[in-house]
Amino acid sequence: MNNATPSGGGLPAQVRPSGVALTPLLVFLALFFGAGLYFTAHGEAMGFYQLRAPVAILPALALAAFIARRRGIKALDTLLSGMGDPNVVLMCLIFLLAGGFVEVSKAIGAVDAIVSLGIGHVHPALLLPGLFLVAGFISLSLGTSMGTIAAVAPIALGVSDASGLDRVLVLGAVIGGATFGDNLSLISDTAIIATRTQGCSLREKFQANLKLALPAAVLTLVVLGLLGETAPVETPDAVSPWLIVPYLVVLGLALAGLDVILVLGAGLVLAGVFGALFAVDFGVAAYAGDIWAGFESMVEILLLSLLVGGLGALMKATGGLAWLASVVGRFARGHKSRRAGEISIATLSATTDMFTANNTVAILISGGLARDIAQEHGVPPARAASVLDIFACVTQGVLPYGAQILLAASLGAVSPIALAGSVHYSWLLGAVAVLAMLWPTARPQLQPA
Repeated sequence: MNNATPSGGGLPAQVRPSGVALTPLLVFLALFFGAGLYFTAHGEAMGFYQLRAPVAILPALALAAFIARRRGIKALDTLLSGMGDPNVVLMCLIFLLAGGFVEVSKAIGAVDAIVSLGIGHVHPALLLPGLFLVAGFISLSLGTSMGTIAAVAPIALGVSDASGLDRVLVLGAVIGGATFGDNLSLISDTAIIATRTQGCSLREKFQANLKLALPAAVLTLVVLGLLGETAPVETPDAVSPWLIVPYLVVLGLALAGLDVILVLGAGLVLAGVFGALFAVDFGVAAYAGDIWAGFESMVEILLLSLLVGGLGALMKATGGLAWLASVVGRFARGHKSRRAGEISIATLSATTDMFTANNTVAILISGGLARDIAQEHGVPPARAASVLDIFACVTQGVLPYGAQILLAASLGAVSPIALAGSVHYSWLLGAVAVLAMLWPTARPQLQPA
C-alpha cells in the first residue's frame, strides 16, 4: 500500500476528454520550478524555498476552478471532495505523527543511542546499501512505501548526522528501498490492483517484476556502495541503550503489519516514556513542546497534500485524465507490435501518475485501457501488470510533489528537487525496464485488424 496523495473525487458518469483540463498542474509546476531555478541562478542557496509550493499551487487551483465552472461542474464541491478524501486525511495524520516522533526521538537522545550501539562499527561504505536493504525488507513485508519511510527515515537521518553522509543521499536510499519493496510486495495495493485489472495472479506478476527489479536493485547497491565512503562514524558520549527501544518497537510493529497510524502513535508514546525515564532533564513540558515542533515541521507538506488532492479532483472531473487516456490509446492503435503495446502501457501509467501524484489511483484509472492495449498487442497479462505497476511506482518515487518525497524531504529539511535526483533505485529501475522493452527479440509483429 502506497498511501500517496490521491487525486480525490469521483469521475462523473460521462466525462468529455479535455487536454485543457491538465493545464493547471502545468501552471503549478512552471511557477514552482521556474521560481526555484530563477532564484538559484541568482545565487540564492535556498532557491526552491523562496516560493513555497502551497503558495505556488494557488493560481493553478484558481485556473482549475475556472475550467470546472465553464464546464458546469461545481468547482468548490469538487475541490473540497478532493481535499477531504479519506486517503488525504490519512496522509496528514501520518505526516503529523512522523514529525512528532522524529523531534521527540532526537530530543531524548535516541539517535545517539543507535549510533553508539551499532552504526559506529559498520564500515562507512555499507551504510547506504544497508539502509536500502532495511527499507526494502520492511516495505516488502508491509506493502507500503509511506509507512516504511515514516519508520526508517528517523534512523536514516541519525546515520546521516553521525557519519557525515549527505542527508539527500541517505533519504534517497530509504525511498529507493521503500519503492523496491512496495513494487514487489504481494500485499501492496498497487500489485493487487495491477493483477486484477490485467487478469493474472500475484505470483505471475511477482516473477515478471523480479526480472526487472532485481538487476536494478543490484545496480543500486553498487552505486550506493561507491557513494557511501565517508569518515568513520564518531561514536557519541555514553548514552542509555534503553533509548533505542522506541525505534525497535516501531520497526517491530511495522513488520507485524500494524496500521501505520498505530505504529507511529505507539512510537511517540514510548519515546516520551523512555525519555522521561532515561534522558536528562526531559519532562512533560519538554515532551509536549517537541511534539508541537514536529507538527510545525510538517505544516508545508500537510497543506500541499490537501491542495494537490483538490487540484487532482478538479482535473479529473473536467476530463483531463480521460483526455490523457485517449491520446495514449490513439498511439497504441496506430502501432501494432508488442513493443509498442508495452511502451503505451508504460507511458499511460507514468503520465497518469504525474497528474494524480498517486500510483494506486494511476493504476486504477489506466488499468482498463492498459488491458485492452495488452490484448491488442500480444502483451502477456503478467508482463502488462508488471509494466503498469513499475512505471507508476518509478514515477511516484521521483515525483517532487509526491507524498513519498515530500514526507522524506520534510523530515530531513532538504529540497524535494534535490531528493528526487538521488532516488537512484527508481531511476535505475526505469532505465532497466525501458531497455527490456526496447531490447531486440523475436517478437512477432501483429498485423492491423
